[in-house]
Amino acid sequence: MSQPKGLRPLDGITVISLEHAIAAPFCTRQLADLGARVIKVERPGTGDFARGYDQRVNGLASHFVWTNRSKESVTLDLKQDSATEVLDSLLATADVLVQNLAPGAAARMGLSFEALHQRFPRLIVCDISGYGVGGPYEKKKAYDLLIQSEGGFLSVTGGPGEEEMAKAGCSIADIAAGMYAYTAILSALLLRERTGEGSHLDVSMLESLVEWMNYPMYYAYDGAPPPPRAGAAHATIYPYGPFPIGDGTTVMLGLQNEREWQLFCEKVLLAPELAKDERFSANFKRVENRHALRQLIVEAFSTLNFDAVFDRLEHAQIANARVNDMQGVWDHPQLQARDRWREVETSAGSVPSLLPPGSNSAFEPRMDAVPALGQHTEQVLRELGLGTDRIEQMRAAGAI
Repeated sequence: MSQPKGLRPLDGITVISLEHAIAAPFCTRQLADLGARVIKVERPGTGDFARGYDQRVNGLASHFVWTNRSKESVTLDLKQDSATEVLDSLLATADVLVQNLAPGAAARMGLSFEALHQRFPRLIVCDISGYGVGGPYEKKKAYDLLIQSEGGFLSVTGGPGEEEMAKAGCSIADIAAGMYAYTAILSALLLRERTGEGSHLDVSMLESLVEWMNYPMYYAYDGAPPPPRAGAAHATIYPYGPFPIGDGTTVMLGLQNEREWQLFCEKVLLAPELAKDERFSANFKRVENRHALRQLIVEAFSTLNFDAVFDRLEHAQIANARVNDMQGVWDHPQLQARDRWREVETSAGSVPSLLPPGSNSAFEPRMDAVPALGQHTEQVLRELGLGTDRIEQMRAAGAI
């Protein structure tokens, strides 16, 4: 366990989470980063199904390792009365309940905000779902890729052809919902300090992603055509995207204004006359004539290696980047220089884990172990006052 510099913001806060997959686990992991005690309630025997997504991390699942450090795993079969009694006892002293069960499942279990607020008025209840409470899609199943589709993300991502539509390479709808749930919980904790009462948070994956889609939506406002799919290049700014280099590598570069365009022509392409070419004299013209301009850039880079292109771009102060693969990110010199990696324990040995973005000078984020399934069940039950005989009875009945 890393040694804190001081009190963490959520030390003393207890979160109970009925969670699976990505959105809720990512939310609660961030709460744990800030010091919250997160008790992850899982199904006996199988647990969070994300545990079985793959075996890429020393036999453990990559998604699960990423989103579940610093938590306690407690197995409860919530179809059994003895298990629901344990959950009730946990909620009686908890600050937050997070759940992303199937639509309607929590309410059927008596875990709606309305039911819980009467019994535990200070409890904050965060429900994460695909489409939110109410509306014709309320009970519709939702997975990340489906929300990317419903939210319009696929329509503006990938290449121009119908068969070139592409999803994001990570679960962005889940991540977006997890981020908004996390910030909503932080604001609800602040509000409770003023009112003394908990509140209900209704977080929709669709709304979380559509918030991120507002630029292309406004671009297509009032019936205007949407931004075209442009692969890895920017759809409405040019040049802004990947360009091949003569040694077989690729550089990513981007221009944001006319001053940079002139510098790019003079110091990178070594063709100052292009800055005055009417085809390219404004961004919208460069977008309209992107194919001709791309050919000129590719031709200029065709006799160079990566270092030469990189040096020219840096000298001209043109924004640029390497096109890193995953190993390139693991080895990224900036992350290494800023000491952003910590070793986190798992049941299969320690693995490197990135410190949460947003370093705070006052405290060190919590970076504790990724729990094995049910690792903390007995410990938590004993904290609630259950003795050995009762625990063994529950185990024999399959309640834990």
